[in-house]
Amino acid sequence: MRLLLAATLLCPLLLQAAPQVVDWLDLLPEEDYQAMLDMPEISHDWGEELPGDFTSSLRAEDRDLPEVMYSTRVVEAMHNKQVQLGGYPVPLETDERGRYISFFLVPYAGACIHVPPPPPNQIVLVDYPAGFAIKDIYQPLWLTGLLQVDQTSNALADASYRMQAEQVQLYQGE
Repeated sequence: MRLLLAATLLCPLLLQAAPQVVDWLDLLPEEDYQAMLDMPEISHDWGEELPGDFTSSLRAEDRDLPEVMYSTRVVEAMHNKQVQLGGYPVPLETDERGRYISFFLVPYAGACIHVPPPPPNQIVLVDYPAGFAIKDIYQPLWLTGLLQVDQTSNALADASYRMQAEQVQLYQGE
């Protein structure tokens, strides 16, 4: 009888705890997804390369890009979802031990150095109080946590999503 009671109480918790694996395309509303598919090739010849120290902005406002590259439209169904998402870090804030407790997660490496930045709806502001040592911004990460629709802005970028990360680890997949 006790085993049945314990199973009845734990099953909803176990089902709720299983995160949904999310792809970056899942964060695009249908109209933005189609616009991305229809978008012409973007030139990477921006003239002088931006500094690799994150002193330049992730904003694309000074560049002539298609409208979808500025989109803040979101998929509301993603709000308050427990998810797993892979991507690349853009470091923001460290704790006293030098571990990053705040960073942007973006779908491709070098998002503010060598290539046009992603639109805000492809940038996730990550809060990770436990901290994570980011040694290489070209090393993809795998995050698990609560995803929220939350339009945020700072000096570096605008983001349409925010994640309260519970786990951050190096991505070991292909």
